[in-house]
Amino acid sequence: MSETSTPARSQILNGIRRSLRRGEIAGSARATVEARLAQPPRGPAVARAELAQPEKVALFCQWAEANNATVARVPAAGVAAEVVSFLTRNNLPAQAAMAPSPQLADYDWAGQKMLSLRHGRGEAADQVSITGAFAGIAETGTLVMASGPEHPVTLNLLPDTHIVVIRESDIVGGYEDVWARLRTHYGKDRMPRTVNTLTGPSRTGDIEQTIELGAHGPRRMHIVVVGS
Repeated sequence: MSETSTPARSQILNGIRRSLRRGEIAGSARATVEARLAQPPRGPAVARAELAQPEKVALFCQWAEANNATVARVPAAGVAAEVVSFLTRNNLPAQAAMAPSPQLADYDWAGQKMLSLRHGRGEAADQVSITGAFAGIAETGTLVMASGPEHPVTLNLLPDTHIVVIRESDIVGGYEDVWARLRTHYGKDRMPRTVNTLTGPSRTGDIEQTIELGAHGPRRMHIVVVGS
């Protein structure tokens, strides 16, 4: 929090200091803050997520389905075929907007002759999107999406159907594991602009608590869990 930061940032920080009626911290107080930032403490873990990896994957699938997502577990060779099968089962068009991610590039999309893919950000006319995921959280069945050129946020929100491909090895026990992975992957000073946590399709309840799917995003979520 140095005064050598940008003028706009300094102005914001100085405004906070004025409201707290103090100046920039120094000495032992600053050392304490810097030590915490360098080694963030780990929050509490949920006991049900402290499992071996196969049990974490099973728990993730259980909670994802409990939250209105559908789940298929397939080997890498079966990913593209499962996507086409899901679209067929649900009478959906065999075309989708796909994240331009290396995480998805190795699957046999070319072998699915009826599937038409457009790589890039989501658009209002898109009915289906296909993305990867940074991680899955076993304790709640939640998917974690990190924004960037390889994963436009619009793919999480605009299409009515969201298909997510995630590797078993990217499923972790709890939320604290995700933050540790983000810091390791990006570095604490280069975090993604947006981290979305998605637990099943979009849903809301009106004043009578009637659940409606698709109110603020996709009404369908299909998760393809890829065996390692």
